[in-house]
Amino acid sequence: MLLTLGLNQVYRTWWFLALLILFGASLTACTFKRQLPALRWFSRTWNFYTQPRQFQKFALGAEFEQVTIEQAIPLLEQRRYQVFRRDSAVYAHKGLIGRIGPVVVHASLLLILLGAIVGSMTGFIAQEMVPSGATFQVQNIFEAGQWSERQIPKDWSVRVNRFWIDYTPNGTIDQFYSDLSVLDANQQEVDRQTIHVNKPLRHKGVTFYQADWAIAAIRVRFNNSPVLQLPMAPLDTGGKGRIWGTWLPTQPDLSQGVSILAKDLQGAVLIYDNTGKLLTTTRQGIPVEVNGVTLTIAEVVGSTGLQIKADPGIPLVYTGFGLLMVGVVMSYISHSQLWLLQTGDRLYIGGKTNRAQVLFEREVLALFDQLTSPTPESPSSAPLSESIR
Repeated sequence: MLLTLGLNQVYRTWWFLALLILFGASLTACTFKRQLPALRWFSRTWNFYTQPRQFQKFALGAEFEQVTIEQAIPLLEQRRYQVFRRDSAVYAHKGLIGRIGPVVVHASLLLILLGAIVGSMTGFIAQEMVPSGATFQVQNIFEAGQWSERQIPKDWSVRVNRFWIDYTPNGTIDQFYSDLSVLDANQQEVDRQTIHVNKPLRHKGVTFYQADWAIAAIRVRFNNSPVLQLPMAPLDTGGKGRIWGTWLPTQPDLSQGVSILAKDLQGAVLIYDNTGKLLTTTRQGIPVEVNGVTLTIAEVVGSTGLQIKADPGIPLVYTGFGLLMVGVVMSYISHSQLWLLQTGDRLYIGGKTNRAQVLFEREVLALFDQLTSPTPESPSSAPLSESIR
């Protein structure tokens, strides 16, 4: 059931992609049916109101006597309104960016969805465990989109020049390091970097992360023989740590031998006989006598564990998240509008805002107070309590 429903790889299943497409279609429809028409409607609100009855629809409005538009315009400009006048009518607004914010939010969400779809269809995830000195191509792929074939490297490879671990004074691991070289089709080095956790290698859209490590082999010398390399395999410890081991013959006919165990790359190894008895412990470069021969550990060879990923949708996702943050901030800006009309000695004012209603009311009431305050140019005006609806 898990495999049939794709619950082992949810983000690449047909039904999840279908949900993304449905969500994107819904956002697109909302943008064209609601957001863009709202902007077109806004462009029509630039029409100036020329009839006093048009101001009756405003919940926040006022009618003044012996007050002129010339008195109101400077007060609006002081409050950073953009003022437009045609004859005896005025339109003023500020915070226009707040009307565009929702459109930007929708566009950013569409970008994020598109990036997720592109990444799931064209990206891949692989893992490789590579010994020091080995060259490899990406092959161990366990997650891949249907169109990921072009992203998988085929004309270049990677060589692990060296893998090592830094340890803390108390013997715990501090950091893993891998010295990697990128080789072209002719095995020529085109890039070389040392990676560690949180510092990956990126080449042609493929990212190599330092993810794990292991012991691949041990190099030994018998007496004065050349260095021999034997592979090491992980042993089952029941969850009590990681140990690698191998069996090393000490006689040409394989009649005798010893087991060698190691738990890290610091060079310390344990040597056991065929009965499981601990014979000795040694370190890299220190010779010991075992079964009548001198055994020297030349090197404990480590393997670097690399997680390899390619996701062409990441630039779209990052761009979408950036626009989303900008759009959210824009959406919090209030878009305030005011209309004014002068008919004879009467001035009509009405306004509205899309958010922060209380702050807008305080601002408009302060404007009304200034208009009704006696001045040398306007010795009298209608009481505010009688004219404000």
